[in-house]
Amino acid sequence: MSLAPVRFKLLGRCLKKRSHALDTRRRVIHTSTMEDLLKRELNTTKLRPIGGGGGCINHGEGYETDQGKFFVKMNGDKGARVMFEGENASLEAIAATGAVTVPKPIKVLDDPRGRGAMLIMEHVDMGGLRSYADQLGEQMARLHLHNEEVAKKAAAGSSRVGHGGDAAPAYVSQFGFHTKTCCGAIPQDNTWSDDWVSFYATRKLKLQLDLVEKDYHDRETRDLWPQLERKLPKFFEGLKVSPSLLHGDLWGGNAAENDKGPVIFDPASFYGHHEYELAIASMFGGFGGRFFSAYHKLLPKAPGWEARHELYKLFHYLNHWNHFGSSYRGSSVSIMKSLLKEY
Repeated sequence: MSLAPVRFKLLGRCLKKRSHALDTRRRVIHTSTMEDLLKRELNTTKLRPIGGGGGCINHGEGYETDQGKFFVKMNGDKGARVMFEGENASLEAIAATGAVTVPKPIKVLDDPRGRGAMLIMEHVDMGGLRSYADQLGEQMARLHLHNEEVAKKAAAGSSRVGHGGDAAPAYVSQFGFHTKTCCGAIPQDNTWSDDWVSFYATRKLKLQLDLVEKDYHDRETRDLWPQLERKLPKFFEGLKVSPSLLHGDLWGGNAAENDKGPVIFDPASFYGHHEYELAIASMFGGFGGRFFSAYHKLLPKAPGWEARHELYKLFHYLNHWNHFGSSYRGSSVSIMKSLLKEY
């Protein structure tokens, strides 16, 4: 996976106050012990670095081996295994739908020095998303429609949850995911829920607001949240929300293309409202109008879409506040205030 052309294109979102701390956490120094582990796990005598890159959280390195090319993501944080296991499960779940291309995950390993972890996956050559933006828009819509297509084919009473990664995915009737995933470095509570509004309020927004309170003791968000929480059901009146498998962190730095078509990576998947996916996709650029037009041809905007779009952007601004510091406070507070004026 050649990340450098894609990752550094949009790293403006990472260049905030806490980026140095995150960069320090994700560094993993190559050692002979690590190389021996990779050779053993990949069944190779050759392990030649071929370049890599990094993002806001992790470092990556490509390797040429006797078995072909692989890409290894590394992180020295003590919670890295949870993060990579969630990403591994996300990639498996998305791949199982056949809707959009993702790198094939191989396995998650502990750092042999006793800290951090790594995720091995197939190496995919790719560059920035340009020619295939409209195709990716269509594929993301088909990913979001996949669970409903499964439901149409399912026999009565055959629904089950928590089986992401099956060769033939079964219908998932609840919101959540069968394992923790991390949006950035923050573990997400994906405990299954029958109610989307409750899931989004407690598992997504409240989780982020609790972290803001812990680190910043921000009085304004503390006062605004109970008011907004009471009004959340109004944003969904008359709307039927069905669980869709989501990438979960689809900003422009997590999408690319090669000569075969679009590729997405670094997912933080869960089953949620499909509209949630487009919030961060619209925040940092990288997709363009053709992507959104192709998406909405298959999944048209429902009444109230614009207000919910802002509501879903709120999660990401709070998440960025918690990752990169208070430069994202203003956007978070502004959205909370504007949403309170909607109803």
